[in-house]
Amino acid sequence: MPQSDLTFAVPKGRLLDDALPVMERAGVVPEAGFHDKANRALCFATTREDLRLIRVRAFDVATFVAHGAAQIGIVGSDVIEEFDYSDLYAPVDLDIGHCHLAVAQAVDGEDTDGASHVRVATKYPNITRRFYERAGVQAECVKLNGAMELAPSLGLAGRIVDLVSTGRTLKQNGLVETQRILDITARLIVNRAALKTDARVAELVETFRREAEARANEKATA
Repeated sequence: MPQSDLTFAVPKGRLLDDALPVMERAGVVPEAGFHDKANRALCFATTREDLRLIRVRAFDVATFVAHGAAQIGIVGSDVIEEFDYSDLYAPVDLDIGHCHLAVAQAVDGEDTDGASHVRVATKYPNITRRFYERAGVQAECVKLNGAMELAPSLGLAGRIVDLVSTGRTLKQNGLVETQRILDITARLIVNRAALKTDARVAELVETFRREAEARANEKATA
C-alpha cells in the first residue's frame, strides 16, 4: 500500500526567507512558483514527489503539525512556548530567525513597577501571564494580532509584549523595551505520532540536524 504524501508546514513572512536556504540544503526544494510574492496559493509541490509544502501563519504551523494535518514544520520557539502542544516535538534548533520577546511601554509612560496588576496588549497571552505570575503580578492580557505598538498611545494597555529584533519599530512608535522575556530561534517541529510511525519523518529530522550541525561547525571555524 503506497504511503501518503508528507506535508511540511512553513510560516509566511521574514522567517520563511531565513528558512528557505536551510530547507534547500536539507533537500526540501519548493516549486518555482513558491518564490513569487504575488502567488496566493497555500499549497506547493517540491522536488520530492512525496512531499508538499503548505505556507500558513506562524501560529497555524504549530496547530497543523500538532494535530497531524502536517507531519513536520518550521516555526519560532515563541509559538511553541505559547501553545505547549503535547503532540508537538521540537528536535532541532535551526539557529535562524533570532529575536526575543520583550515587555515595552511608552518612553514617558508611568512606572508601574511593584504593582500587583498590569494590563498588557499582546498576541502571547499565555507566555505573558506566566511571566508576570512568576513575579507575583496579575496580568490582564488584551489579545491583539498586530499593531501592538499603538496600544499604549491609545490607552488600550500600558504595556505590550511583542517580538523585538532590531528595536527600530519600538523607537519609531515612542516605546522602550523594559524587560526581556524570552530569546527566540526557529525550530524544526514534528508530530510525535508521525515521527514514530513514518521513517521519512525521522530521516528528515536527521537531515536537518546534520545541516544545523554543519552550519554551527562552519561558524566555529570561521
